[in-house]
This record gives sequence, structure tokens and C-alpha cells, in this order.
Amino acid sequence: MGTGFFSSVDDVSAKLAEAGYLASTAVATTVFLADRLGKPLLVEGPAGVGKTELAKAVAAVSGSRLVRLQCYEGIDEARALYEWNHAKQLLRITAGREETWEDARTDIFGEEFLLRRPLLTAISGTEPTVLLIDETDKADMEVEGLLLEVLGDFQVTVPELGTITATREPFVVLTSNATRELSEALRRRCLFLHIDFPDEELERRIVRLKVPGVDAVLADSVVRVIAALRAMDLRKLPSVAETIDWARTLLELGAGTLDEQVVRESLGVVLKHQDDIVKAGAGLKLDQVLDAS
Repeated sequence: MGTGFFSSVDDVSAKLAEAGYLASTAVATTVFLADRLGKPLLVEGPAGVGKTELAKAVAAVSGSRLVRLQCYEGIDEARALYEWNHAKQLLRITAGREETWEDARTDIFGEEFLLRRPLLTAISGTEPTVLLIDETDKADMEVEGLLLEVLGDFQVTVPELGTITATREPFVVLTSNATRELSEALRRRCLFLHIDFPDEELERRIVRLKVPGVDAVLADSVVRVIAALRAMDLRKLPSVAETIDWARTLLELGAGTLDEQVVRESLGVVLKHQDDIVKAGAGLKLDQVLDAS
């Protein structure tokens, strides 16, 4: 049933690493199972832990096109599935005024007037496809119901054209930051994967991979401080992306080590709220963090 992108869990890990995505065993195993079973993969976790990047990496290593549905409050079926090109239809009607309405109606509801949005695009394609439904929790229940219908049989009914069924099912990744509880029906349809902030060892590997100029000592210091910040009661905990940005910033500043001044001057790269910066400045004991064994 599945897409057949990967031959084993180790194959997932190796191929994702080639694309610059270092996956834990849990991530690699769940991706492999989703691939083999042909089931959508629901990925939850805090912002910035690599949920969206996982879908991009799967697309890259499998040679698939990436089709992305970015969910947001108020998104509707027309934006997610399809709509008709009304301007083009009107031009066609105007050009064919001599025709009867029935003839004109037949003409204007053809394929050339259909605007395929991400869901229909992914289903109707014949090439390998990764469908990313990003931030699913931002959409309302009506769109969630649409997802259930579409992902159930990988088919869409367009009343004027009939039923369009996938000839090649896409690899589907849904992401959620858990700002709203998704329905049990949608969860049952998917394999579930929770991605949290990586442990320090994995995050050091990620930093060394993404920022080649950073040496092991500086990478270790950066990761230790990030871990200490995540243990604080902040409005927004620093993401992996911000860890990488901070390492790059320190390289640009020529900082070979972390000290109080460097941290104070560059903390805005990591923390994005002034009260978080103030709280970190008061609560972060840099010497203790860096001396911890």
C-alpha cells in the first residue's frame, strides 16, 4: 500500500541525514511505518523542533514534489481543495453569447477552468508526492472534516466533473503545535509522532552539521545554555532553529567561547520577547551552566 520510499528504519535515518535532517530512532521508525502502511503521519510538538522540515526532508530524499497546504484561521474548502476560475469563466461566457446556456455551462466547467488547490493537486498528480498539511490545529473543524474525507480514500468529487481518485497516493504529513485539540477521528486516521526538543547530544550533532565552522567546544556551550533557557518559565522557549542561528551569530561575531558579555549582546537571536530576555539575564547562571559535567 505505501509509497515505498524507504527499505528500512536505518535507510530512513541514513537518507534523512544526507538531506541534513538528523532523526532520532523514534522519528525514523514512525516515518518508515507511515511509508510502508500508507498512512498519514501526524506530527505534534512545540514550534521549531523540525516538524515541517521533516516533510521537506522526506520529499528531498525521495525525489518527490512537495505540495504544502498552510492552514490558518478561516481557511475554507476553496483554498484547500479547489475552486473555479470565475474570471476566466465569465470571459468564456461573454465570448460565446450565441450559445445556449446549457452549452456554455458545459464549456465553463471543464478542466481548464478548475483551480486545483493543494489537496486536489496532491491527489491528482501522477508523480511521487509529499503532501504537507502544516499547522493543522489552526484550521477549524469543517476543514478537519474535509481532511478526513479526502485522506480516507484519497479521492475528491467535483460535482461538475465527477470523482477524481489518486492514481499514486501521496506521503502525507500533518503538523500541529497543539494549540487546539484535533478530533479523535483524525487522530485514528494517522500514525502519531511527537517531536520534542532534542537531547543535548543530538542537538550538538545538529549544530555541528548545520554550522560547519563551529568547533565542538562552542557547540557544546551553546547547547548547554539553550537547555538552561528551556528549563526557565519563558513566554517562548528557544527552538532548534534558534540554536542554529545563535551558533552562526557567534561565528560572525568571532566569539570562540561564551561569556557574560557575548551572551548579553546576542541573546536577542535566541529569545524574542523583552521580558524573556530580562528573566534570562537575571536567572541564567552562565558559569554553573558551562561548568556542569
